[in-house]
Amino acid sequence: MPNTLVQEKVTQAIAILNELNIDCWLTFARESAAGIDPVLPLIYGHHVTWQSAFLLFRTGERIAILGRYDADNARNCGAYDEVIGYGQGVSGPLLEVLRRLDPQQIALNYSANDAHADGLGHGLYLQLMAYFADTPFAERVISAEPIISALRGRKTAVEVERIRQAIRTTFELYNRTYEFADAGMSERAIGGYMHEQMDALGLETSWERDSCPAVNAGPDTPIGHLGPGDMRVATGQLLHFDFGLRQDDYCSDIQRVMYFLADGERQPPEPVQRAFETVTRAIQAAVDAMRPGVLGYEVDAVARKVITDAGYPEFRYATGHQVGRSAHDGGGVLAPLWERYGDTPKMALEAGQVYAVEPGLFVDGYGYMGIEENVLVTEDGAVFLGEPQRELVVK
Repeated sequence: MPNTLVQEKVTQAIAILNELNIDCWLTFARESAAGIDPVLPLIYGHHVTWQSAFLLFRTGERIAILGRYDADNARNCGAYDEVIGYGQGVSGPLLEVLRRLDPQQIALNYSANDAHADGLGHGLYLQLMAYFADTPFAERVISAEPIISALRGRKTAVEVERIRQAIRTTFELYNRTYEFADAGMSERAIGGYMHEQMDALGLETSWERDSCPAVNAGPDTPIGHLGPGDMRVATGQLLHFDFGLRQDDYCSDIQRVMYFLADGERQPPEPVQRAFETVTRAIQAAVDAMRPGVLGYEVDAVARKVITDAGYPEFRYATGHQVGRSAHDGGGVLAPLWERYGDTPKMALEAGQVYAVEPGLFVDGYGYMGIEENVLVTEDGAVFLGEPQRELVVK
């Protein structure tokens, strides 16, 4: 049956080609069940078996060349005007299309900066170059990174609503977890409860299940991309969560934090409350700075300054990353100009992008204060896609 989201994204891709003045975008893939090119779900919506070529031209042509047993999937998705099902080899019909339309630039899915734009493996690239031998096409190859970054980043209304729904469901699970969690429970027990609630809805985690959710009890548990351990929740300490779920192919990525009152306490102590207020101010400052045209590292600097001006060490990761079909959805990031981020912090924000904004800090003796909100960039600013955490959850 027709895939309206794929149709929308293919149409959007052609508009991006015109904007970037790139003649042709070629996605070349094979046996995707062994390792899928990240763009295939956006422009096709199925796996491929034999070598396959998806060609989009800025002049509007939409052509898919697949093995004969995959061709009907391309016809049925409704995004391609011409679908060629081959029998013996892809090179003949591929070269015929390229000779007929004669693009002067051919964008391929390789990138030094963005894993989501680097879906063309080296072996398949060499095979494609062999097909291009004795033709002018090899010299016309460029990276498709700017195309893919724009296509993944500029969410359609349908994509934004799917992310909103994933966030709403995530909040529901958090609210149940606040009621369930109690002093003396292990991180593992709390994480297991969250999995049970999610499984009952037939949903999946936004990233690797073993580390989603992260559940961090108190000051002695390791913070990072780790799953729940045997550390137990104690009174007078923080309980931190990092959790997201995938719903209708789109993800949420939300961090929340609780405080368990010690005997005699009626409210969180000053160091905990001050840390909470500092992190939420850093998030709000970042969101206030977000608008189309601002560079990622500029937003990061705003959030980072709130943390350091309050006397805390700077956090050792990016302020934010894009969210979409993946929890880390590629493209530009809200990050400092550190080597590990390449050129991605220098990319400008665009309307339609969704970011997770997640500054944090460690509170000595209490634990990790990490909050993460999902934010949509609009034409004139940015808005939260769900109700942000304005108050510390206290139990």
